[in-house]
Amino acid sequence: MEKIDLDDKDRKIISIFEENPEASQADIAQQVSLSQPTVGARIQKLRQSGALESTAGIDLKRMGLNLAKVDLTTRGSIDIIKQFKGCPYFLNGMIVSGRENLCLFFVAEDIATIEALVDRHLRSNPAVSAVELGIVISQVYGMVQPVKMALEKSDKSQCGLDCSECQYYQNNQCLGCPATKYYKGKFW
Repeated sequence: MEKIDLDDKDRKIISIFEENPEASQADIAQQVSLSQPTVGARIQKLRQSGALESTAGIDLKRMGLNLAKVDLTTRGSIDIIKQFKGCPYFLNGMIVSGRENLCLFFVAEDIATIEALVDRHLRSNPAVSAVELGIVISQVYGMVQPVKMALEKSDKSQCGLDCSECQYYQNNQCLGCPATKYYKGKFW
């Protein structure tokens, strides 16, 4: 991946979009002391280079969702990330340096569902030797995050499990997979 060089005007344009993603080119032009066509060309260049991206998402806190950070020690980082790619509860995963070499982020309506997900899919995984689960209590900035909306419901979850056969689901310790007909929550 090629490094992108930004000048002060590019940084200011990015800063304006971070504050107000719906800012017009005319407003930006006024703030950076450039013409609107010049700003338009810079925005296009920033988008094409990947320096400026737009993402639609939801404010997790306002939607009443719990955010969890899970740090793992594993010898199967890539396989674990692949396992969760289609999961509506999964936000992102990062392979990191250090003893705990995988960091995963999950979101759910209740903490019990997050705990069930971690117990069922991570703590029981033989490739995982350590799991550290942390629930985010507060944050400095609001967090708008894309969430996979499960519009079609099926019998089995994305990971191939049947919620109706899961002990956590049967004991009301998990709301079930939002991509299945068994899901008991209200968000998805």
